[in-house]
Amino acid sequence: MATITAAMVKDLRETTGAGMMDCKGALNETGGDMQAAIDWLRKKGLSKAAKKSGRVAAEGLVAAITAGPKGALVEVNSETDFVARNEQFQGLVKMIGQVALDAGADVEKIKTAKVGNVTVEAAINDAIATIGENMTLRRAASLSVKDGVVASYVHNAVIDGLGKMGVLVALESTGKKDELATLGKQIAMHVAASNPQALDAAGLDPDVVRREKDVMADKYRQQGKLDAMIEKIVESGLKTYYKEVTLLEQAFIHDSAKTVAQAVKEAEGKVGAPVKVTGFVRYALGEGIEKQESDFAAEVAAAAGQG
Repeated sequence: MATITAAMVKDLRETTGAGMMDCKGALNETGGDMQAAIDWLRKKGLSKAAKKSGRVAAEGLVAAITAGPKGALVEVNSETDFVARNEQFQGLVKMIGQVALDAGADVEKIKTAKVGNVTVEAAINDAIATIGENMTLRRAASLSVKDGVVASYVHNAVIDGLGKMGVLVALESTGKKDELATLGKQIAMHVAASNPQALDAAGLDPDVVRREKDVMADKYRQQGKLDAMIEKIVESGLKTYYKEVTLLEQAFIHDSAKTVAQAVKEAEGKVGAPVKVTGFVRYALGEGIEKQESDFAAEVAAAAGQG
């Protein structure tokens, strides 16, 4: 039998909002499997969480760089938030973003790309030596369209194009590029706030959808409902789920009476041509990276030989 630790119970409680004893019971029932415990709680109606979102822990900056029909996002991590305010580090991250515009999303390709006489990797190592703190190019993404605009939005910007969160949105259209850019930024702000999982239902991971259906079906089966009724309820529940997690079906943050798809359709008048959202990328600094928590007082006492 798996050992259920207090830390596991704490993590599950923070993820689901369920009670401490319910979390402990869920972990016991599922042999310590965190995802299975989340689903167990949801089936019992004890959790509203749809999935675990990794705790944000890493420091550094996200750069969002665009140039007409193409754009790039990069995340460069550092050990402390103090470094994010360092002008040399800011310049490094922005430079890496510019390189990614041409090099694309392959991190290794970006590292070997040259800026002047040095590679990006050498520039990172030089900054590490100068600033005295470890840094890593963690990930990169790029979007492009044949005709249209890739727009961006940076949340908590420290300077233009750099901040704690970056979003790219690709819009395909032969219409007015200035109107298209305005619409793109509005949608990018929406993505930052609403964190959709996919552009539309077809873009969702089939395994995620299947698991969502299973959770809903099991929940109503435990309530004694008939299979024929469960099928209809689940179908309705999936439509609601799609409205919550897919960009085009979400209520637009700038006008909640419309979906994003409806807002895009209405904007075609100003743009002067049909508009299609072809993709988006959202990077929140440090998402998915676990940070080891420590007791600073205990560390100091240990270092002083008192622990």
